[in-house]
Amino acid sequence: MKNTVPKFKKGKSGFRAKQALGQHFISDAQLLASLVRDSNILSEDKVFEIGAGLGSLTEALAQQAKSVLAMEVDAQLMPILRVTLHGMENVQVIEGDIMTANLYDLLSPLGAFKIMGNLPYYITTPILNLLLNLNLPIQSISVMVQKEAAERLVALPSTSSYGPLAVLAQYRAKPQMMQIIHADKFTPPPKCDSALVVMPYRDKPPVDVEEKTFFKLVNASFAMRRKTLLNNLMPSFGLTREKAQECILQADLSPNVRGEALSLQEFARLSNLL
Repeated sequence: MKNTVPKFKKGKSGFRAKQALGQHFISDAQLLASLVRDSNILSEDKVFEIGAGLGSLTEALAQQAKSVLAMEVDAQLMPILRVTLHGMENVQVIEGDIMTANLYDLLSPLGAFKIMGNLPYYITTPILNLLLNLNLPIQSISVMVQKEAAERLVALPSTSSYGPLAVLAQYRAKPQMMQIIHADKFTPPPKCDSALVVMPYRDKPPVDVEEKTFFKLVNASFAMRRKTLLNNLMPSFGLTREKAQECILQADLSPNVRGEALSLQEFARLSNLL
């Protein structure tokens, strides 16, 4: 039988980083300060941190922000965090899983807030989809993610990285890749470089749409990337070929266009017709 026991690597504070949880920690104080600075964390800001880890980023955030609410999934890290963050009255650390926690009850009392975190590679997309769909007064989301995932957030139409995540992120915010973080800056080092993506939220979306239909269209358009938009549209919306083609033409799109070629504005035109 294949061995399924998670492998561990020893890190600072005697803690052994769990590969199964995607744990990679940064301790470089100058780098941490630059990450906080590039994320535009200000003295009046309230910050929700995803993944407190050993508390290094939490500490850097606390030195700049008004308050920090940090969530950590690994119970073994809680005693270390109590020591690392001892005496920091503007920090609260709670144990919990970002994917199962009741974020509305947890974060609503904060009022307007910013999000920051070093996301595990294996669950980056689900976390970002969760955050970008939260109906809360988020001011910005700043995340360290695998460089490939960062490219998907800032991707433009007709590129291989462009997909539903790019459309969602650019609908809610203005994603920018601020800096590359080389693998050797982490302990233990991952197998690839990371990037800091900062997403300041828009005051309002760049297009006026009914969101349920809009995102249904976006997801349908990328369901089978090699298929044309027409062929993806028919089964998802229950349209005949003739009706689907009519909608595409009315939206001033080519009948042979693929979903990956559409901008937010073009998705919006077609969504409003549907």
